[in-house]
Amino acid sequence: MKTQIFRHPAIAEAAGQTIGRSPLKIRGRPWPVMDQAAYQGLAGEVVRTIEPHTEADPVAILIQFLTSVGNLIGRCPYYQVESDYHRTNLFCVMVGQSSKARKGTSAGRVHAVVQLVDEQWLASRVKGGLSSGEGLINEVRDEVKKWNSKEGTWEVVDPGVFDKRLMVHEPEFAGALLAADRHGNLLSPIIRKAWDGGKLETLTKSAQLCATSPHISIIGHITTEELRARLTRTDSANGFANRFLFVLVKRSKELPFGGALGADVIAGLGDRLKAAVEIAARTGRVNWSSGAADEWASIYSELSAGQAGLLGAVTSRAEAQVARLALLYTLLDGQTEIGVTHLRAALAVWEYCEASAAFIFGDSLGDAVADDLLRALQLAGSAGLSRTAIRDLLGRHQSADRIGASLALLLKNNLARAEVGDTGGRPTEIWFAVEEGSHG
Repeated sequence: MKTQIFRHPAIAEAAGQTIGRSPLKIRGRPWPVMDQAAYQGLAGEVVRTIEPHTEADPVAILIQFLTSVGNLIGRCPYYQVESDYHRTNLFCVMVGQSSKARKGTSAGRVHAVVQLVDEQWLASRVKGGLSSGEGLINEVRDEVKKWNSKEGTWEVVDPGVFDKRLMVHEPEFAGALLAADRHGNLLSPIIRKAWDGGKLETLTKSAQLCATSPHISIIGHITTEELRARLTRTDSANGFANRFLFVLVKRSKELPFGGALGADVIAGLGDRLKAAVEIAARTGRVNWSSGAADEWASIYSELSAGQAGLLGAVTSRAEAQVARLALLYTLLDGQTEIGVTHLRAALAVWEYCEASAAFIFGDSLGDAVADDLLRALQLAGSAGLSRTAIRDLLGRHQSADRIGASLALLLKNNLARAEVGDTGGRPTEIWFAVEEGSHG
């Protein structure tokens, strides 16, 4: 297995690596490698059992398994920090080449196991077609009653949805991002509230919808190019993107005739998962063990530290994501205290997702003009670009103030630098991309 350099001390120590506290290197980022700490407990056993018999990425199997199980379990177990309740619902996006990354194959492998726990859940609570906030609420809506003045009683006009679990499986996640970006569409704010687990509602007179105590999870599939194109600056700034785990996936191997995993083996995994889910569904608050609490305290500052640009925006909910992952690993072990192995497993998953985000978004700042300028400066190389050349490059459609603000943003993030060139006349300001390895 390739060497992965981890920023968080607990995972680095577990992997026997020495690390410093320098920022995560962005440009030239290699394809991430999942540390073996993530394949812990039942989740790890499921992946190890399936992996030899599929072309799907074991990372895709692992994270979609965790997300699916988190929805199966429901709202009862939770981890509390101050007044925030973190439950087992995760949002994740598998990012890989269309038709070649075996994203759908990995989902099918997961479904084969979880359907043995609750076949009705798979049949009726796993749905797709994210297009509007109202549509999402409708799938977990409350009962609606109307007063019958003639009879003097309340009548049920809509029984609502009794099972508040909803596993959204979106194989064309680019469409959901496009819908969320349309003016007036409520999908983005409703998705944010759904991750938080709060009450979902619309307040319009024509379509009043309400859903109390929803338990919504999301699995999306998208290509790298579509994600880069569709994820807007607003999505990042408003807290939409950082509620998702972005996961790079690819085909693991070639199996021209498929695998040979027996139904009895899958049934055995299903039986074990069913027992764990039944225990978890009756569990309430989950706390830290003393050892895990000490380790959590030692890495909390590192997790909380922000990063620059679009990468920083999409990874800024690190602490909450790790806590939810650790909660899931704990429940799969049938425990009510988060142990050190559960925390390290969660950290390993998060490290992979953070590295995936760096690979996907690179030096992108989430500012279209700044991002275009950075690419132009990188292409210009040692020759650099003058202010006049930059203005001409942008087709003279951007004002001097807008260009200046974008250059300042690049300068602030140590992605570009300026020099004053002596051309024999009026001094000329020349801009250059900062070379990789020059980041402080």
